[in-house]
Amino acid sequence: MPNPTKELFLTAMRERFGELRKLDFSQSLYQICGKSVRVYVRYSRVHDRNKGFYGLRASDLRKLEGSRSFICFLWDGQREPLLVPYSEYEDIFASTSPAPDGQFKVQIYIQEEGVEMYVAKAGRFNVEGHFGWHEIEAGVDSSKLMKVPPLSHSQVQTMLGAIGVAKNCDIWIPANDRPKLDWGLSIRYNFRGHLPSGFDRVQEILQEVDVIWVRHGSSDLAALFEVEHSTPIYSGLLRLNDIHLASPGIHPRFSVVSNDERRSVFARQLGRPTFQASGLGEICTFLDYVNVFEWHERTKRQRSGVANEKK
Repeated sequence: MPNPTKELFLTAMRERFGELRKLDFSQSLYQICGKSVRVYVRYSRVHDRNKGFYGLRASDLRKLEGSRSFICFLWDGQREPLLVPYSEYEDIFASTSPAPDGQFKVQIYIQEEGVEMYVAKAGRFNVEGHFGWHEIEAGVDSSKLMKVPPLSHSQVQTMLGAIGVAKNCDIWIPANDRPKLDWGLSIRYNFRGHLPSGFDRVQEILQEVDVIWVRHGSSDLAALFEVEHSTPIYSGLLRLNDIHLASPGIHPRFSVVSNDERRSVFARQLGRPTFQASGLGEICTFLDYVNVFEWHERTKRQRSGVANEKK
């Protein structure tokens, strides 16, 4: 029996881009006719703790190579499809091995602080910026490709803070970094005057984390972001690991933020025995600059839409 969520997605694809061709020997791979754009469609029910479980066949992923290709993760109740560009994660899948059944086991964590993709034995990756049709539209018509400017460390901090404000969080950015923020990217927002108490052992480390989200009206850390612009990925992981080990009762999102070229470096470093033994390897996420930019742009559009509805 056809899956209704998948059928709705395919109908929307045809309405936007024209006829689709199903690739041979697969029930889930589609190509937009006349274009080299391929989409691998996967569906899961949402399970406990807002998780979806997906199996990606290694044989299907090989058919995505060389094309502008996307892995589409679907679940019930989505507002927009999650379309992850395969080229950005090809090295990640190549660095690990599928399960004995020939599938890579992937989980999607649907959470308020940002949707994450977990690839077994490779790590977590923030995919919040990949909701919507814009990247497929760019694949079909390159004139619609979102132009992402070169970003500085301070600009990435500015955008992460703005996203946190949209998530109803208070924002901590180190005092020395605040004068360097780029208010041309975002409406100016306020900062927390101090960090929550209870972190005496790592207070000095915590104060230097590039961006921290604290749930508004509470002392709960929601997310910590280390922006590694030119510094080693390993140093950011060590800082997050110290906080994680010193505060075992807290469960924020830990993220290393860098350019896409360092995604595979993150996966290798996170695979070190020290981070696997501490458990950081299971909870730390990689977030690339383009994803931050697209997440920020989507947040601005959503806030603008809400504002227009109130007029």
